[in-house]
Amino acid sequence: MTIKRPHALIAIVAVGLIVLACNFSFSTANISDAWMSSDKDGKERTTTYAQDATFYAQVQLQNAPDDTKAKAVWTAVDVEDNEPNLKLDETELTAGSGLVTFNLTNDRLWPRGKYKVEIFLNDKSARTLEFTVE
Repeated sequence: MTIKRPHALIAIVAVGLIVLACNFSFSTANISDAWMSSDKDGKERTTTYAQDATFYAQVQLQNAPDDTKAKAVWTAVDVEDNEPNLKLDETELTAGSGLVTFNLTNDRLWPRGKYKVEIFLNDKSARTLEFTVE
């Protein structure tokens, strides 16, 4: 069976319009490294913090266009005097390739226990970092 050229051309154009209408996007952005640190520059890696510390999550983005959305969701997983898996905060920013730093502060002492920060790239979970407060 032979398909006439005008029908094939119409089919190709229709498929192209459908793809464009779906607002399809593909990003090559990825995390080449991620770690917790005790300093904003990320030089002092740690997974254990004091109760009065600021938490820093360092994320090294690679192949990331300048409009890449990065988000950190901070959770108290199992800490003193709080319900389990209590969401503490969420921060979103737009960045390109390079080091992205998220931080979380508290004007009181952090309860002892287990915490995590989940990192999202373009609304997809990409990495989870776990840490403790002693």
